[in-house]
Amino acid sequence: MKNIGSKGEHILQRELGTSRRASVFYNMQMLDYLNPEMRKFVSRQEMVFIATSDSNGECDCSFRAGDPGFVRIINSKNLICPEYRGNGVMASLGNILENQHIGMVFIDFYESTVGLHVNGKARVISNKELLEIENIDEGLKNDIQVIGGRKPEQWILIKVEEAYIHCSKHIPLLKKLDKRISWGTDNDIHKGRNFFNTK
Repeated sequence: MKNIGSKGEHILQRELGTSRRASVFYNMQMLDYLNPEMRKFVSRQEMVFIATSDSNGECDCSFRAGDPGFVRIINSKNLICPEYRGNGVMASLGNILENQHIGMVFIDFYESTVGLHVNGKARVISNKELLEIENIDEGLKNDIQVIGGRKPEQWILIKVEEAYIHCSKHIPLLKKLDKRISWGTDNDIHKGRNFFNTK
């Protein structure tokens, strides 16, 4: 595994006396791949938060959702996230074109109240490029055939460099209620577009 932690992390650990505690975390909790338990965890998740930045370091954090397991595991070092029709801004994908670094956080609000951080390098690929990946899952091929707003338009392919737990102690346990999802809609009411009265 590459050098763990940023220069800034280590400076603050020394200044604040947390180096030993951080070292235990690095050595006991961090992997540079997704182990079987992590892969099972991702396969149950319906949402993920992704962080990207452009070549100047300007950051963006975004939310993605889908059916359980919509972020697919290719193998222990690679996973893939579908990009459905959105607002057309392409903030995350545009950042990835400039800067491949990506951070992802999966949080299970409904059962374990545990989170999983996955950091790595990302690239944007088309449906055509997806089909060229060797031994690709048949389910991914089927996703491309979907009609309407649930058909992936592009994909984010992530090579895993760090994978580690976000502990459960401050994550709330929530109850999931039924909600009709209007995939790919431009309806202002369904989108809640003017919730913050910006028009």
